[in-house]
Amino acid sequence: MNATTLPRLAVTAGEPAGVGPELVARLAASDLAADIIAITDRDLLRQAAQACGVTLHIADDDGLGITHRPAGHVRIRHVPLGAPVRFGAPDPANAQHVLHMLGIAADGCLDGTFDAVVTGPVQKASINEAGVPFSGHTEFFAERAGAEVVMMLASPELRVTLATTHLPLSAVPAAITPALLERTLGIVHGALRSRFGIAHPRIAVLGLNPHAGEGGHMGREELDTIIPLLERLRADGMDLIGPLPADTAFVPAMRPRYDVVLAMYHDQALPVLKSEAFDRTVNVTLGLPFIRTSVDHGTALDLAGSGRADPASLFAATRLAIELARPRATV
Repeated sequence: MNATTLPRLAVTAGEPAGVGPELVARLAASDLAADIIAITDRDLLRQAAQACGVTLHIADDDGLGITHRPAGHVRIRHVPLGAPVRFGAPDPANAQHVLHMLGIAADGCLDGTFDAVVTGPVQKASINEAGVPFSGHTEFFAERAGAEVVMMLASPELRVTLATTHLPLSAVPAAITPALLERTLGIVHGALRSRFGIAHPRIAVLGLNPHAGEGGHMGREELDTIIPLLERLRADGMDLIGPLPADTAFVPAMRPRYDVVLAMYHDQALPVLKSEAFDRTVNVTLGLPFIRTSVDHGTALDLAGSGRADPASLFAATRLAIELARPRATV
Protein backbone atom coordinates (compact mmCIF):
# COMPACT_ATOMS: atom_id res chain seq x y z
CA MET A 1 0.00 0.00 0.00
CA ASN A 2 1.19 3.51 -0.81
CA ALA A 3 -0.22 6.94 -0.06
CA THR A 4 -2.75 6.78 -2.90
CA THR A 5 -3.93 3.16 -2.95
CA LEU A 6 -6.46 1.70 -0.55
CA PRO A 7 -5.28 -0.84 2.04
CA ARG A 8 -5.70 -4.36 0.70
CA LEU A 9 -7.59 -6.34 3.34
CA ALA A 10 -7.95 -10.12 3.15
CA VAL A 11 -11.37 -10.84 4.69
CA THR A 12 -12.02 -14.50 5.48
CA ALA A 13 -15.64 -15.61 5.73
CA GLY A 14 -15.02 -18.23 8.40
CA GLU A 15 -17.42 -21.13 8.94
CA PRO A 16 -19.46 -21.37 5.72
CA ALA A 17 -22.60 -22.56 7.54
CA GLY A 18 -22.46 -19.63 9.99
CA VAL A 19 -23.11 -15.92 9.66
CA GLY A 20 -19.62 -15.10 8.36
CA PRO A 21 -20.47 -15.12 4.63
CA GLU A 22 -23.43 -12.77 5.25
CA LEU A 23 -21.27 -10.42 7.31
CA VAL A 24 -18.69 -10.31 4.51
CA ALA A 25 -21.47 -9.58 2.01
CA ARG A 26 -22.68 -6.65 4.11
CA LEU A 27 -19.14 -5.38 4.48
CA ALA A 28 -18.60 -5.55 0.73
CA ALA A 29 -21.86 -3.66 0.18
CA SER A 30 -20.61 -0.78 2.33
CA ASP A 31 -18.53 2.17 1.19
CA LEU A 32 -15.66 1.62 3.63
CA ALA A 33 -12.44 2.94 2.13
CA ALA A 34 -10.60 -0.36 1.75
CA ASP A 35 -9.78 -2.78 -1.03
CA ILE A 36 -11.79 -5.70 0.32
CA ILE A 37 -10.55 -9.07 -0.91
CA ALA A 38 -13.11 -11.68 0.13
CA ILE A 39 -11.57 -15.09 0.70
CA THR A 40 -14.41 -17.55 0.35
CA ASP A 41 -16.41 -19.54 -2.17
CA ARG A 42 -17.83 -17.33 -4.93
CA ASP A 43 -21.25 -18.96 -5.05
CA LEU A 44 -21.51 -18.95 -1.27
CA LEU A 45 -20.84 -15.21 -1.22
CA ARG A 46 -23.54 -14.67 -3.83
CA GLN A 47 -25.96 -16.78 -1.81
CA ALA A 48 -25.12 -14.82 1.35
CA ALA A 49 -25.62 -11.51 -0.45
CA GLN A 50 -29.03 -12.69 -1.63
CA ALA A 51 -29.97 -13.63 1.95
CA CYS A 52 -29.01 -10.13 3.08
CA GLY A 53 -30.80 -8.41 0.22
CA VAL A 54 -27.65 -6.71 -1.10
CA THR A 55 -26.26 -6.57 -4.62
CA LEU A 56 -22.56 -7.29 -5.10
CA HIS A 57 -20.29 -6.90 -8.09
CA ILE A 58 -17.74 -9.70 -7.65
CA ALA A 59 -14.49 -9.83 -9.60
CA ASP A 60 -11.40 -12.01 -9.30
CA ASP A 61 -8.53 -10.40 -7.42
CA ASP A 62 -5.77 -9.46 -9.82
CA GLY A 63 -3.41 -8.34 -7.07
CA LEU A 64 -3.24 -4.74 -8.28
CA GLY A 65 -3.81 -1.76 -6.01
CA ILE A 66 -6.86 0.46 -6.40
CA THR A 67 -7.53 4.02 -5.30
CA HIS A 68 -11.31 3.76 -4.98
CA ARG A 69 -13.83 1.02 -4.31
CA PRO A 70 -17.49 1.75 -5.06
CA ALA A 71 -19.97 0.37 -2.56
CA GLY A 72 -20.94 -3.17 -3.49
CA HIS A 73 -17.76 -3.91 -5.41
CA VAL A 74 -15.57 -6.68 -4.02
CA ARG A 75 -12.72 -8.78 -5.31
CA ILE A 76 -12.44 -12.43 -4.40
CA ARG A 77 -9.94 -15.23 -3.90
CA HIS A 78 -12.19 -18.16 -4.69
CA VAL A 79 -11.81 -21.10 -2.30
CA PRO A 80 -14.14 -23.94 -3.34
CA LEU A 81 -16.31 -25.57 -0.72
CA GLY A 82 -15.69 -29.18 0.16
CA ALA A 83 -19.41 -29.92 0.48
CA PRO A 84 -22.70 -28.07 -0.11
CA VAL A 85 -23.62 -25.68 2.70
CA ARG A 86 -26.74 -25.91 4.79
CA PHE A 87 -26.88 -22.75 6.88
CA GLY A 88 -26.84 -23.50 10.59
CA ALA A 89 -25.38 -26.99 10.15
CA PRO A 90 -21.55 -27.07 9.97
CA ASP A 91 -20.10 -29.95 8.00
CA PRO A 92 -16.62 -31.29 8.83
CA ALA A 93 -16.21 -31.86 5.08
CA ASN A 94 -15.68 -28.07 4.83
CA ALA A 95 -12.87 -27.97 7.41
CA GLN A 96 -10.18 -27.84 4.71
CA HIS A 97 -12.07 -25.03 2.98
CA VAL A 98 -11.81 -22.98 6.19
CA LEU A 99 -8.15 -23.80 6.74
CA HIS A 100 -7.32 -23.02 3.12
CA MET A 101 -8.90 -19.57 3.49
CA LEU A 102 -6.79 -18.86 6.56
CA GLY A 103 -3.64 -20.10 4.86
CA ILE A 104 -4.18 -17.84 1.83
CA ALA A 105 -4.74 -14.85 4.10
CA ALA A 106 -1.71 -15.52 6.30
CA ASP A 107 0.67 -16.26 3.43
CA GLY A 108 -0.57 -13.21 1.52
CA CYS A 109 0.12 -10.99 4.52
CA LEU A 110 3.57 -12.51 4.99
CA ASP A 111 4.58 -11.89 1.37
CA GLY A 112 3.06 -8.41 1.17
CA THR A 113 0.11 -9.30 -1.06
CA PHE A 114 -2.26 -8.07 1.65
CA ASP A 115 -1.85 -5.25 4.16
CA ALA A 116 -3.93 -6.98 6.84
CA VAL A 117 -6.30 -9.86 7.46
CA VAL A 118 -9.77 -9.56 9.00
CA THR A 119 -11.31 -12.85 10.06
CA GLY A 120 -14.90 -13.97 10.35
CA PRO A 121 -15.90 -16.53 13.01
CA VAL A 122 -14.99 -20.20 12.68
CA GLN A 123 -16.54 -23.33 14.19
CA LYS A 124 -13.60 -24.96 15.98
CA ALA A 125 -15.52 -28.13 16.78
CA SER A 126 -16.26 -28.80 13.12
CA ILE A 127 -12.57 -28.56 12.20
CA ASN A 128 -11.57 -30.85 15.05
CA GLU A 129 -14.28 -33.32 14.04
CA ALA A 130 -12.57 -33.51 10.65
CA GLY A 131 -9.49 -34.86 12.43
CA VAL A 132 -7.51 -31.60 12.32
CA PRO A 133 -6.35 -30.31 15.72
CA PHE A 134 -7.42 -26.66 15.78
CA SER A 135 -7.61 -24.38 18.82
CA GLY A 136 -8.31 -21.11 17.05
CA HIS A 137 -7.29 -18.36 14.64
CA THR A 138 -4.70 -16.95 17.01
CA GLU A 139 -2.79 -20.20 17.32
CA PHE A 140 -3.10 -20.93 13.58
CA PHE A 141 -1.58 -17.59 12.57
CA ALA A 142 1.12 -17.78 15.25
CA GLU A 143 2.26 -21.17 13.98
CA ARG A 144 2.07 -20.09 10.34
CA ALA A 145 4.21 -17.02 11.03
CA GLY A 146 6.50 -18.67 13.58
CA ALA A 147 5.66 -15.96 16.09
CA GLU A 148 4.82 -15.63 19.77
CA VAL A 149 1.58 -13.75 20.18
CA VAL A 150 -0.74 -12.09 22.68
CA MET A 151 -4.51 -11.68 22.41
CA MET A 152 -5.86 -8.15 22.66
CA LEU A 153 -9.52 -7.18 22.82
CA ALA A 154 -10.04 -3.53 21.94
CA SER A 155 -12.97 -1.14 21.88
CA PRO A 156 -12.91 2.63 21.32
CA GLU A 157 -12.85 3.08 25.11
CA LEU A 158 -10.61 0.29 26.38
CA ARG A 159 -7.85 -2.13 25.39
CA VAL A 160 -7.36 -5.40 27.26
CA THR A 161 -4.62 -8.02 26.78
CA LEU A 162 -4.42 -11.46 28.34
CA ALA A 163 -1.53 -13.23 30.04
CA THR A 164 -3.44 -16.53 29.74
CA THR A 165 -6.38 -17.25 27.48
CA HIS A 166 -8.45 -20.43 27.44
CA LEU A 167 -7.21 -22.17 30.57
CA PRO A 168 -9.23 -23.66 33.41
CA LEU A 169 -9.13 -21.27 36.35
CA SER A 170 -7.38 -23.92 38.43
CA ALA A 171 -4.46 -23.92 35.98
CA VAL A 172 -3.92 -20.16 35.87
CA PRO A 173 -1.73 -19.64 39.00
CA ALA A 174 0.90 -22.13 37.83
CA ALA A 175 0.91 -20.53 34.37
CA ILE A 176 1.69 -17.05 35.71
CA THR A 177 5.48 -17.21 35.64
CA PRO A 178 8.11 -14.47 35.31
CA ALA A 179 8.99 -15.77 31.84
CA LEU A 180 5.35 -15.63 30.68
CA LEU A 181 4.80 -12.12 32.02
CA GLU A 182 8.06 -10.81 30.58
CA ARG A 183 7.29 -12.26 27.15
CA THR A 184 3.72 -10.97 27.21
CA LEU A 185 4.59 -7.48 28.38
CA GLY A 186 7.38 -7.27 25.79
CA ILE A 187 4.98 -8.15 22.96
CA VAL A 188 2.31 -5.73 24.21
CA HIS A 189 4.80 -2.90 24.69
CA GLY A 190 6.30 -3.43 21.23
CA ALA A 191 2.94 -3.65 19.49
CA LEU A 192 1.61 -0.47 21.10
CA ARG A 193 4.67 1.33 19.75
CA SER A 194 4.81 -0.18 16.27
CA ARG A 195 1.12 -0.77 15.51
CA PHE A 196 -0.68 1.86 17.55
CA GLY A 197 1.91 4.66 17.36
CA ILE A 198 2.25 5.10 21.14
CA ALA A 199 5.87 6.02 21.84
CA HIS A 200 5.73 5.46 25.60
CA PRO A 201 3.04 2.86 26.35
CA ARG A 202 1.50 2.84 29.83
CA ILE A 203 0.47 -0.68 30.81
CA ALA A 204 -1.76 -1.45 33.79
CA VAL A 205 -1.11 -4.93 35.17
CA LEU A 206 -3.81 -6.65 37.21
CA GLY A 207 -3.05 -8.78 40.21
CA LEU A 208 -4.07 -12.43 40.18
CA ASN A 209 -5.80 -12.52 43.55
CA PRO A 210 -8.62 -10.42 45.03
CA HIS A 211 -7.31 -7.02 46.13
CA ALA A 212 -4.06 -7.88 44.29
CA GLY A 213 -3.20 -10.31 47.10
CA GLU A 214 -3.63 -7.78 49.91
CA GLY A 215 -0.02 -7.94 50.95
CA GLY A 216 0.11 -11.72 50.87
CA HIS A 217 -3.03 -12.31 52.96
CA MET A 218 -5.00 -13.43 49.86
CA GLY A 219 -2.25 -15.21 47.97
CA ARG A 220 1.45 -14.75 47.33
CA GLU A 221 1.60 -14.64 43.52
CA GLU A 222 1.83 -10.86 43.57
CA LEU A 223 4.67 -10.79 46.12
CA ASP A 224 6.60 -13.74 44.75
CA THR A 225 6.14 -13.36 40.99
CA ILE A 226 4.33 -10.30 39.67
CA ILE A 227 5.86 -7.45 41.70
CA PRO A 228 9.53 -8.53 41.29
CA LEU A 229 9.04 -8.90 37.54
CA LEU A 230 7.36 -5.50 37.21
CA GLU A 231 10.14 -3.84 39.21
CA ARG A 232 12.77 -5.37 36.94
CA LEU A 233 10.99 -4.26 33.77
CA ARG A 234 10.45 -0.76 35.16
CA ALA A 235 14.21 -0.55 35.67
CA ASP A 236 14.55 -1.38 31.98
CA GLY A 237 12.29 1.54 31.04
CA MET A 238 8.75 0.14 30.82
CA ASP A 239 5.92 2.25 32.26
CA LEU A 240 4.01 -0.35 34.29
CA ILE A 241 1.22 0.35 36.76
CA GLY A 242 0.32 -2.25 39.35
CA PRO A 243 -0.37 -4.91 40.21
CA LEU A 244 -3.84 -3.39 40.50
CA PRO A 245 -6.93 -4.94 42.06
CA ALA A 246 -9.18 -5.95 39.19
CA ASP A 247 -12.32 -4.65 40.90
CA THR A 248 -11.16 -1.01 40.74
CA ALA A 249 -8.79 -0.98 37.76
CA PHE A 250 -11.57 -0.18 35.28
CA VAL A 251 -13.31 2.67 37.10
CA PRO A 252 -13.45 5.89 35.03
CA ALA A 253 -10.95 7.71 37.22
CA MET A 254 -8.30 5.05 36.53
CA ARG A 255 -8.58 4.77 32.77
CA PRO A 256 -6.71 7.94 31.79
CA ARG A 257 -3.64 6.52 33.56
CA TYR A 258 -3.03 3.69 31.11
CA ASP A 259 -3.15 2.74 27.42
CA VAL A 260 -3.85 -0.96 27.93
CA VAL A 261 -4.63 -3.45 30.69
CA LEU A 262 -2.88 -6.79 31.08
CA ALA A 263 -5.24 -9.25 32.77
CA MET A 264 -4.04 -12.49 34.28
CA TYR A 265 -6.88 -14.62 32.89
CA HIS A 266 -9.72 -14.53 30.38
CA ASP A 267 -12.72 -13.68 32.54
CA GLN A 268 -10.88 -11.23 34.79
CA ALA A 269 -11.29 -8.36 32.35
CA LEU A 270 -13.35 -9.38 29.33
CA PRO A 271 -16.76 -9.14 31.05
CA VAL A 272 -16.07 -5.45 31.65
CA LEU A 273 -15.15 -4.85 28.04
CA LYS A 274 -17.97 -6.87 26.53
CA SER A 275 -20.65 -5.43 28.79
CA GLU A 276 -19.68 -1.96 27.63
CA ALA A 277 -19.00 -2.51 23.94
CA PHE A 278 -19.92 -6.00 22.78
CA ASP A 279 -20.75 -4.94 19.22
CA ARG A 280 -17.69 -2.67 18.99
CA THR A 281 -15.07 -4.99 20.42
CA VAL A 282 -12.33 -6.24 18.13
CA ASN A 283 -9.96 -9.17 18.63
CA VAL A 284 -6.39 -8.20 17.65
CA THR A 285 -3.44 -10.60 17.56
CA LEU A 286 -0.30 -8.83 18.79
CA GLY A 287 3.15 -10.15 17.94
CA LEU A 288 2.46 -11.29 14.39
CA PRO A 289 4.57 -9.79 11.57
CA PHE A 290 1.28 -8.65 10.03
CA ILE A 291 -1.99 -7.06 11.13
CA ARG A 292 -4.80 -9.39 12.13
CA THR A 293 -8.16 -8.26 13.49
CA SER A 294 -11.31 -10.26 14.00
CA VAL A 295 -14.89 -10.17 15.10
CA ASP A 296 -15.31 -10.94 18.79
CA HIS A 297 -18.29 -13.27 18.47
CA GLY A 298 -19.08 -16.76 17.28
CA THR A 299 -20.73 -18.26 14.23
CA ALA A 300 -24.33 -17.57 15.40
CA LEU A 301 -25.63 -20.69 13.70
CA ASP A 302 -29.20 -19.90 14.72
CA LEU A 303 -29.09 -16.72 12.60
CA ALA A 304 -27.20 -18.12 9.62
CA GLY A 305 -29.01 -17.68 6.32
CA SER A 306 -31.57 -15.28 7.77
CA GLY A 307 -29.85 -12.06 6.72
CA ARG A 308 -30.40 -10.68 10.23
CA ALA A 309 -26.91 -11.06 11.71
CA ASP A 310 -25.46 -7.80 13.05
CA PRO A 311 -22.31 -6.84 11.10
CA ALA A 312 -21.17 -4.22 13.65
CA SER A 313 -18.23 -6.24 15.01
CA LEU A 314 -16.90 -7.04 11.52
CA PHE A 315 -17.19 -3.37 10.58
CA ALA A 316 -15.30 -2.42 13.75
CA ALA A 317 -12.59 -5.01 13.00
CA THR A 318 -12.25 -3.72 9.46
CA ARG A 319 -12.03 -0.08 10.53
CA LEU A 320 -9.29 -0.94 13.02
CA ALA A 321 -7.40 -2.92 10.37
CA ILE A 322 -7.57 0.11 8.07
CA GLU A 323 -6.26 2.34 10.84
CA LEU A 324 -3.43 0.01 11.78
CA ALA A 325 -2.43 -0.48 8.13
CA ARG A 326 -1.79 3.22 7.65
CA PRO A 327 1.89 4.18 7.90
CA ARG A 328 2.43 5.99 11.19
CA ALA A 329 5.10 7.44 13.40
CA THR A 330 5.09 6.92 17.16
CA VAL A 331 3.80 9.90 19.13
